[in-house]
Amino acid sequence: MPKLPNAPDLNHLRAIGPALRTLDTRKLWHRVYRRGGEHPTRWDALRFHGPASARFDHHVLDDTGKAKLQGRGILYLASDVPTCLAEVYQENREVDTNDRHPWLVSFRLASTLTVLDLTETFAVRAGCSMKLVSGPRPHAQNGARGFYDVYSNIDGLYFLSSMTNRPAAALFERALDRNPFPASPDFHRSLSDPLLHIPIQEACKDIDYRYSPAIRF
Repeated sequence: MPKLPNAPDLNHLRAIGPALRTLDTRKLWHRVYRRGGEHPTRWDALRFHGPASARFDHHVLDDTGKAKLQGRGILYLASDVPTCLAEVYQENREVDTNDRHPWLVSFRLASTLTVLDLTETFAVRAGCSMKLVSGPRPHAQNGARGFYDVYSNIDGLYFLSSMTNRPAAALFERALDRNPFPASPDFHRSLSDPLLHIPIQEACKDIDYRYSPAIRF
């Protein structure tokens, strides 16, 4: 049996049941999103077009095998800022604050959420392994679709980032039924804000990424 099958066995998933974790309202979560470019978004907006290249996109493809706008939406969060930067800028390993007007938001959930915990033994019991968070993304997306379809009570996934091995989460659109976003976040600034220069510089040192600030200091 492969360590990461192309798709999970749905009957097997039903038989083993989910490994659940509660995300409470005390934990501070972080997200880097872009206000510019072809697909600008908001800090609390899920992406309903997909699947994109993100690991756990649970969107279904259209009849030609391409991404489409649909009712399934997703939003990715990280437990710390370096992990946000590592994930968002992993292609070139350079934090470019000029690219599509990136912003950093930090907030606590306004309501508790129930998510599938992929950090312990669930992956191996589900017939795969921790390659679920580090192997080919199309296989992981198939896994996310299977988890979503079989476990109707989960609001998303809890996992360890393949970049930093630190906690991260992917929220499904089901989470919106619980009004998970606060009226205003704890922190919300453009990555090009001079006040973030030193924190971003330190975060880039932590993950050994290059830093290209909008304003040269």
